[in-house]
Amino acid sequence: MMDYGLQLYSVRDITEKNLESALRQVAALGYKYVEFAGFFGHSASDVRRMLDESGLEVSGTHTGCSELTADKIDETVAYHQEIGNKNIIIPGADFSTKEKLDWVIDVINEAQPKLEAAGIMLGYHNHSREFLLNSYGVYIHKEIETRTNVEFEIDTYWAYVAGEDPIAVLERLKDRIRVIHLKDGSADGNGKALGEGTAPVAAVREYAIRNGLRMVVESETCDPTGIEEVGRCIRYLKSLEN
Repeated sequence: MMDYGLQLYSVRDITEKNLESALRQVAALGYKYVEFAGFFGHSASDVRRMLDESGLEVSGTHTGCSELTADKIDETVAYHQEIGNKNIIIPGADFSTKEKLDWVIDVINEAQPKLEAAGIMLGYHNHSREFLLNSYGVYIHKEIETRTNVEFEIDTYWAYVAGEDPIAVLERLKDRIRVIHLKDGSADGNGKALGEGTAPVAAVREYAIRNGLRMVVESETCDPTGIEEVGRCIRYLKSLEN
């Protein structure tokens, strides 16, 4: 069976209350690695212990720009080195004004070389809005593509919601992509478990396998619970291997 990761936002109904239990349950379902969406006050040594005891690898984290500014980056690097994380991914940002866009670009360009020197790669994770013309006349994703050298964690579902062909996006940016989000839902932005929506999940999975991209599952609706939903996701992925 292929190895799959899980973005822990998918089980946010557990993680904030009991991160350790969430990791154990995710591992029991067959996920091999996890992408964190917050640490909920746990020390780096505690998170490292939880990973070791659950048998999971950390494939990345969603970490906001506020943790990558000059006054915070050394602390951020130390934490991520201790938990064994080599991929920091910005999970979106406030782009409501041109000034805020410029600030994000500056943070990326200042943080990236510092992170790389510490053995950590920097990526950006899209939603649908980055591919759409915004209120001040720019396409955010294109701005990030041209004004930075950051990697991209393409959320293939949100690209689909924006009207893009996810595989075309992956092919166009392939030199800057090592990991993707595998996600499903309807074209109008309502997320569902893998195999329950209309996004081209199977085709994206095949592309990722052919091109050696790491696949991180994200499922957003906790239907009826996060663990039950991501359980359906991995069962669907297993069914594609039969």
